[in-house]
Amino acid sequence: MDEKKFQDEQKVVVTDIRMPFWSMVVFMVKWVFASIPAMIIFSFVAGVIMMVLGLLFGTIWGFHGLFPEGGLPI
Repeated sequence: MDEKKFQDEQKVVVTDIRMPFWSMVVFMVKWVFASIPAMIIFSFVAGVIMMVLGLLFGTIWGFHGLFPEGGLPI
């Protein structure tokens, strides 16, 4: 039997996952801690993209008129 045809014919349906409550809580806490570095990297990348867009299109979007004296308001 052809391997590709055999793989296409197989179907798996998951109907239930049995996992103790506290084991699931520990898993979810680990998941949260694992997402922290990903969020830091995502924030850095999004900040760089926004800086580039602000530098390229800032005057077109009217950001130059926010501080007419050339500095931040005190």
